[in-house]
Amino acid sequence: MIIAIDGPAGAGKGTLAKRLAQTLGYAYLDTGLLYRAVGAKLLAAGIQDPEPAEATAIAQTLTANDLANPDALRGEHNGQAASKAAAIPGVRAALFAFQTQFATHPPNDAAGAILDGRDIGTVICPDADLKLFVTASAEARAGRRFQELQQTGDKRIYGDILKDVEDRDRRDSERETAPLRSADDAIAIDTTEMDAAAVYAVALQLVERLRKRHSDD
Repeated sequence: MIIAIDGPAGAGKGTLAKRLAQTLGYAYLDTGLLYRAVGAKLLAAGIQDPEPAEATAIAQTLTANDLANPDALRGEHNGQAASKAAAIPGVRAALFAFQTQFATHPPNDAAGAILDGRDIGTVICPDADLKLFVTASAEARAGRRFQELQQTGDKRIYGDILKDVEDRDRRDSERETAPLRSADDAIAIDTTEMDAAAVYAVALQLVERLRKRHSDD
């Protein structure tokens, strides 16, 4: 079984995907880390606004080892660099095979795969068994990020974070290649007024309903 979970940054799709994978024993891939890893490599090379050719060349060198330290990749600067890289068609093409191989041949012989990102249900796994689109208002997502940063001692103000969220949403939704959007057959979950436990309960019910239908068939 392949489960595709898409949505904007900060909506809670990653938290949901990881918990579902643990419960179901499925392999899990945070596809955003692939782009963050590309972004981190670009920044390490001193490239702030990459040309398509140089970003594509770096994406083509990416390996699983580049994802070994996910916490280091989740910094704000890497996120912004990832969003710029993700708008480049050559970068997306370079990472397409990595993602589809994971989905169709989950590591460790797992019974299924869960991938979260922004174009899983529309581009990477258009035939996924279950597609979820997890979203929330920009204000809610900025508020969550603000609280996370406060806990780490980061003193950025809420207004700056909200602007970053809105700017990233605009880039992700307006890019020509694989823009952020819900697949036509995706089930939307708006987490603006929901905590992680409530989101998980809704998603797990959808998964179990699908698994039961498959077993009945």
